[in-house]
Amino acid sequence: MEGLITKLTEKHVLFTASFAIRLALVAYGDYQDRTMVVKYTDIDYHVFTDAARFITEGESPYNRSTYRYTPLLAWLLTPNVFLTVVFGKILFIVCDVLSGLLIYRILQLRGLNSETARRVCSLWLLNPLPMGVSSRGNAEAILAALVLGTLLCMEARHLTWAAVLYGLSVHMKIYPVTYALPIALSLRTAETTSEKDKKGWRQFIGFTGSFLNRELLLFTCVAGGVFFSLTALFYYMYGWEFLHETYLYHLIRRDIRHNFSPYFYMLYLTTDSRGSQWLGLAAFLPQLVLLLVASWSFHSDLVFCCFLHTAIFVSFNKVCTSQYFLWYLCLLPLVIPHLNMSLKQGVALLLLWFVGQGVWLGPAYFLEFEGYNTFLLIWLAGLLFLMINSFILIQIIGHYKPTQTPQRLKAQ
Repeated sequence: MEGLITKLTEKHVLFTASFAIRLALVAYGDYQDRTMVVKYTDIDYHVFTDAARFITEGESPYNRSTYRYTPLLAWLLTPNVFLTVVFGKILFIVCDVLSGLLIYRILQLRGLNSETARRVCSLWLLNPLPMGVSSRGNAEAILAALVLGTLLCMEARHLTWAAVLYGLSVHMKIYPVTYALPIALSLRTAETTSEKDKKGWRQFIGFTGSFLNRELLLFTCVAGGVFFSLTALFYYMYGWEFLHETYLYHLIRRDIRHNFSPYFYMLYLTTDSRGSQWLGLAAFLPQLVLLLVASWSFHSDLVFCCFLHTAIFVSFNKVCTSQYFLWYLCLLPLVIPHLNMSLKQGVALLLLWFVGQGVWLGPAYFLEFEGYNTFLLIWLAGLLFLMINSFILIQIIGHYKPTQTPQRLKAQ
């Protein structure tokens, strides 16, 4: 068995097999779409393709209803129209495998040897969830590659490239903006012993001044330049509709369809009330408080801090669906080697996570397919799932042992 695992995790075997499996799933998905009633392809993929078609016709991608993404995604998928409809899926699975390669490089920079790094990154490359999501035509793989690329460049101290990728990440999806504070804290000038001994306003001035350094200024200017340049370009091309659909909609969004969020039932019951908009905005407060605490407590280990940020953001978000889990699952392999817990404990936490989803899926099935009113049960199951996620995060934080001598080597 050990020999088989060793063979499967050889570098060329692992990455080639991972890509081949995903490619086979794309081919199978095409067959299922053509021959079966239940389709394999994600409905969002058809939305992306329709938006790309509008672009090739010289129109706005937002002419496609429910397209609420950056126009950059539709532009990237224009080959879906004039080349082949599976182009986007190929792009997504390439980004999925690239994410595995980035995980491998980051693990090496954080002190793991090549064989151990390959075994850990196989948790992503051979994971059925990202395989299925990318091969069905979901674009989350692009964002995973951008976020992991940012962290790789940060670990290797290639700040300019890190800033470029970070600006692109925030442009593609708004949630990586939460990484801004831990990145800023990690790049600020370290305080000397004498500065730490200062009290009152002098300490505050010294703390504020620690953010005024070349590295942080460079990162801010480049990342901000990339983000605002793309925003200005697409605003010029598509106007207010671009800003609303890409960014503002997600801030004021109130999804009353059943999902894992602990807030969905409240938003469902208050959908027609006068103050419902403010309730939706108030839902961000617990996230904000927890993200600030996590930033200050764990910014010295940026990879771990970003994992916590993403898990907190997803778990406490006012909308939470299964595809959101990929946002933090792509960072989990970077954390696992530093968890001081037994295999038995890890498997128990994984099973607990699946049990939480199973409990939620029961009443969700009866609502969606049988027509029973199970909204209250779904909400209670969502609260249970939130408690399970919080417990798992507490266990991860309690058992996490940061590397003592991270290797700041150049990525090979």
